[in-house]
Amino acid sequence: MTNYVPRLKTQYKSEIVQQLMDKFGYKSVMQVPELKKITINQGANGAVSDKKLVDTAIEEMTQIAGQKAVPTKARKAISSFHLREGMPIGARVTLRRDRMYEFLDRFISISLPRVRDFQGIPGNSFDGGGNYTVGINEQIIFPEINIDKVTRINGMDIAFVTSAKTDEEAKELLRLLGLPFKN
Repeated sequence: MTNYVPRLKTQYKSEIVQQLMDKFGYKSVMQVPELKKITINQGANGAVSDKKLVDTAIEEMTQIAGQKAVPTKARKAISSFHLREGMPIGARVTLRRDRMYEFLDRFISISLPRVRDFQGIPGNSFDGGGNYTVGINEQIIFPEINIDKVTRINGMDIAFVTSAKTDEEAKELLRLLGLPFKN
């Protein structure tokens, strides 16, 4: 068996680290920010009344991420939504290491170009600590999803967690990895 290394991981180590060191003046390679994990969350709208919606969301997320998704459960009861504590209300998956780079590569090169009227992703969704979140309106932009089997369109949030200290460093890292930010 050959040792497979994702394309973006190789590019990060060979090119991006040096570019970030030159731009921000890091003294050591260990100071250079890196992508730690990517989390994908999807709320199953109407999951309170129809339990199959969560199962469908988990199945779709597993196909998209290439890793088993887990259900998210309600943290507290909200009577006006008929929601009890512990009820499944969505799905989530956390990607790390090689699977993270593989997902990012597919997301940038295949999925984002399939978004209708795509102009780039907004560059202002940073949290102040070097993490970035982007919302996707339709799960059907992912080629892993069979459009004929989709019963309802759901959106999802994709969070990119980096080791960057500032949003500027994180934005530059994600830009160099290939995320197409709006100008």
